[in-house]
Amino acid sequence: QVQLVESGGGLVQPGGSLRLSCAASGSILRINTMGWYRQAPGKQRELVAAITTGGSTNYADSVKGRFTIFRDITKNTVYLRMNSLKPEDTAVYYCNANGPPPTWGQGTPVTVSS
Repeated sequence: QVQLVESGGGLVQPGGSLRLSCAASGSILRINTMGWYRQAPGKQRELVAAITTGGSTNYADSVKGRFTIFRDITKNTVYLRMNSLKPEDTAVYYCNANGPPPTWGQGTPVTVSS
C-alpha cells in the first residue's frame, strides 16, 4: 500500500503563490493517475488537477491557467504549483493515487486571505 504525505500548505495572501508537495512511498510510475483534490468547508471534495503515468494532465476549470501539476520521478513526488490564488481556493488539499487501491494523503490546509 502506497503512503502519501502532503506538505506545503499554509496561509497566503490573495494573488500569492504556493507549492504543494505529495511524497509517495514508492515510484509514482506504478500509479496510473495521481491527483490533487480539495475540500472546502461545506462542500464536496473536488478534483483540482491530475497527472497520468504518461504525463498527461487535466485541471478543473476553476484553476485552469493558474495551477500546474508536475512531478519529479527521482523524488517520487508530485507537486501542485498554485499561482494567482483566490480566497475561494481556500480548502484542505489532498493528494490521491487512484490505485488499486485508491489512497489518500492526510491533507494539507491552504488558506487564502488578506
